[in-house]
Amino acid sequence: MYLSYFGLSDNPFSIAPNPEYLFMSPRHKEALAHLTFGLQESGGFVMLTGEVGTGKTTVSRKLMQQLPDNTQVAMILNPSLSALELLATICDELAIGYDENKLSLKYFTDKILKKLAANHEQGLNTVLIIDEAQHLLPEVLEQLRLLTNLETNREKLLKVVLIGQPELQQLLKRNELRQLAQRITARYHLLPLTSGEVKQYVAHRLGVAGGDGSIFSTAALQAVYQVTGGIPRVINLLCDRALTLTFTRQDPVVRRHIFFAAAEQILGEDVVSQRQGKLWVAILVGLFVGGLVMGFGAGSWYG
Repeated sequence: MYLSYFGLSDNPFSIAPNPEYLFMSPRHKEALAHLTFGLQESGGFVMLTGEVGTGKTTVSRKLMQQLPDNTQVAMILNPSLSALELLATICDELAIGYDENKLSLKYFTDKILKKLAANHEQGLNTVLIIDEAQHLLPEVLEQLRLLTNLETNREKLLKVVLIGQPELQQLLKRNELRQLAQRITARYHLLPLTSGEVKQYVAHRLGVAGGDGSIFSTAALQAVYQVTGGIPRVINLLCDRALTLTFTRQDPVVRRHIFFAAAEQILGEDVVSQRQGKLWVAILVGLFVGGLVMGFGAGSWYG
């Protein structure tokens, strides 16, 4: 609706995972480096956690792009499965045929282990990526650990990437999962974007769509970080609505008060007011601490 008005060729803030709009902040690059290193080690598991919308899927897609050509990947997006269902899904992902009249944990396990051995003989690496892994049941995680028992003298034949929300960290602290937790060779917790990274993120997406960062005023960009907390998915939702409101008003740029209006439509007035209040508390605390430091310095000089 607003594309031609702002001279854009595409929607810059679509929440669809378009690789053309991929923005790898230093934090995302560090997360990718940890996962890549972990997959090169001898252990069976690597783990990426982060709050909702911080870009875990972005990192996982980038990871898949960088895997060697001799890698077979099994991707599970809905891990709310029983152990038997998970093994059947892994078979489907790895193109392993099975008899539906012989469904059992041992039957599926034997099938998968045979496939892993065959891949290794052919020089293929096998990687299993599980998104939303915080939903995995403890008994399912234990079944995954058993699958990683197949190994050569140098490495595991199955590498598992667990991607999930912070609850995954708590899940793996359970006593019955301590053996699995000890096999995690690399783990990284992805934090939201910083204030400076938010400005780069907005400018990057606008640039890919044929625009530039000047579409948002400096004050509006500050508001973007203040309200979203640096969560990329929330940035996309609010910036898209802010552009729509700005177009409706026929304003040349997105201004701070327009962005707040857009945020209230998406998040609600109470949430936006709360986040504005936190900013003012931070400012007042900073002024108070600064005043104390200056007062202490002056007092010391006077003394």
